[in-house]
Amino acid sequence: MGLNKQQLTDLQTLGIRWFDMDEYDLNRKGGAGPTDHKAFNFAEQTTMVPIFNDQVKKSNYSATYSENKDHVLIYENDTLVDKATIPAQPNFYKLKTKEGIPYSKIATLHSKNVLATTVFQKCVRYGNRETSCQFCAIEESLKSGATIAHKKPEQLVEVVKAAIELDGITQMIMTTGTPNLKDRGAKMLLESATAVKAAVDIPLQVQCEPPEDDFWFQALKDVGVDAIGMHLEAVSQRVREAIMPGKASVPMSRYISAYKAAVKVFGRGNVSTYILAGLGDTEEEIISVSTLLIDLGVYPFVVPFTPAAGTPLENHPMPDPEMLKRIFSTLGPILKDKMMTSDSLKAGCAKCGACSSMKSYE
Repeated sequence: MGLNKQQLTDLQTLGIRWFDMDEYDLNRKGGAGPTDHKAFNFAEQTTMVPIFNDQVKKSNYSATYSENKDHVLIYENDTLVDKATIPAQPNFYKLKTKEGIPYSKIATLHSKNVLATTVFQKCVRYGNRETSCQFCAIEESLKSGATIAHKKPEQLVEVVKAAIELDGITQMIMTTGTPNLKDRGAKMLLESATAVKAAVDIPLQVQCEPPEDDFWFQALKDVGVDAIGMHLEAVSQRVREAIMPGKASVPMSRYISAYKAAVKVFGRGNVSTYILAGLGDTEEEIISVSTLLIDLGVYPFVVPFTPAAGTPLENHPMPDPEMLKRIFSTLGPILKDKMMTSDSLKAGCAKCGACSSMKSYE
């Protein structure tokens, strides 16, 4: 018994029907990151799996607690295929800042040992559907009161110290909505990273759109940032303009030049991008662009697209798992051959690997 890599891909693409989830289970619903997912600890790795999307109801995978609730039993159709444990609510979630803000509104547990925060929970593009990314739910958790708009550097320091001490966090990821069209969040990330890295020694990745000027990369490196993610999401201009018209105004040529500049600073593999398979790009387009990025030293973290509630794409079809398997089967050996596997990275989403089964194909 145990899921193979093909079944893991099925699981992350189709989701799990969850029969008896406890209301206190640790879930990721709304906001940025692996939205509407739950973390499952399998023997080999932790995997984020869609559970809330309506399309998951059609999945041939289901889960239910074991009799004593010490494991979750995973079924494919009616056959038991694996068991998993569920990460518990972290201890730092029980604490509040000096101002009385719950730590969970400042940073959250991703996977089983990653601390993640959206430093700025708004985006200059979000309020206008002519510019917003149609898959993005960054402000939904803000609307629900699950987070605060701007996390101050001193608040982040307070939380990360507690998360390391109480829960053994081993890396941190800072992302941001785009506050302006010049530095695109790099300034906020720099201020936050400066404070955190001065207080604790933890691997740190920051994520933002490519800033207008390349000097931000060295500035971030100088304060201790280990890696950077600049996320394409879609790789063809056709899909970029249709799905994320605002981000599409930043041309692919700028992404490429930013990647080249960032790789010189952070090194091969420690510059990465998120690619959401299922938005409309063909597998040939994804493989072609990903291969180009690998040659540049950029890790293309390909993730199955999961529609999020409250977005224009909430009813968009989930991707074909067979397409993901073909993409992963092509890119995995290339990454291994180039010695740029997820395990070799210093920090970030690809290092964690929970949101995609791609690392199991390396």
